[in-house]
Amino acid sequence: MSTTSTTFDRAAPPGSRLRAFLGRLRQGDEVAHVITLIFAVSILVITSLLVYKLWVSSHLSRAQFGWNFFWTTTWDPIFDKFGALPFIYGTLVTSVISLIIAVPLGLAAAIFLAELAPRKLSDSIAFLIDLLAAVPSVIYGLLGIFVVVPLMRTVIGPALKATLGDLPIFGGPNYGVGFLTSGIVLAIMVVPFIISVSREVLLTVPRDQREAALSLGATRWEATWQVVVPWARSGIMGSIFLALARALGETMAVTMVIGNNPKISASLFAPGYTIAAVIANEFTEATGDLYLSSLIELGLVLFLMTFLLNGLARLLIIATGRGGGRPS
Repeated sequence: MSTTSTTFDRAAPPGSRLRAFLGRLRQGDEVAHVITLIFAVSILVITSLLVYKLWVSSHLSRAQFGWNFFWTTTWDPIFDKFGALPFIYGTLVTSVISLIIAVPLGLAAAIFLAELAPRKLSDSIAFLIDLLAAVPSVIYGLLGIFVVVPLMRTVIGPALKATLGDLPIFGGPNYGVGFLTSGIVLAIMVVPFIISVSREVLLTVPRDQREAALSLGATRWEATWQVVVPWARSGIMGSIFLALARALGETMAVTMVIGNNPKISASLFAPGYTIAAVIANEFTEATGDLYLSSLIELGLVLFLMTFLLNGLARLLIIATGRGGGRPS
């Protein structure tokens, strides 16, 4: 019976197939499928074209310096000597500093808003946090110039020197601008992302998990820290990766407070430079082809770093939504 039906469907005349297709077309299914497919493919095409353009435009730099481009510390446009290491170093240092500050603050705030605060208070504060995430980076840069830099020069820097001055990372002169200052500004910028995403992930934890822990005699904090947070650990890591990707690619705020000096220094008080900052500052001034190609290669490196981190963060968040964050 099934064999006969299958044979009949395969032997259906082309006219019936066309009428069936037109019927689906009139219902809108095929149109919606084609339109959404085009939009989805367009994202891949745009991304591929962007990577291709960066790759082709950085040909001179890649041919001239090769892998040494990543290990050279000299950046001298006058003599056409370019190395990316100071900028990679500055990007990683400022991003790590921002995460060291923002992760504990953001996670603690997310736990309070999701588990301990009254629902109305939590929703109100979450709305304000979402607004902070939408503030333009140049505003944070102004905040850094007029608030963080003076505090670093007069309060934070001297206090760190008085207590931890023997450590190399807190040695040297304190100008107010530098790695630590830009890391603090970045932390202020990315903490809303950590709070917002982590709060939403914590709210997705099944209520049964909390009630089971409480029924076994756990306190509310023990249930939160030992059950809810481990369950949502993958999503929380996703929020941290998203914050890191934002910190890696930040331009204006960092440019305004880091000092813009292409040097590698062990001291966090020293001025530095980042990939995004050097591209923003020098791209319009790049007169030689090799100079321009080197800046484009820096952009390619930064793009690949942020792309990989964002992709990993999305996968972690999806895994948590499907129960991938369950404690083993």
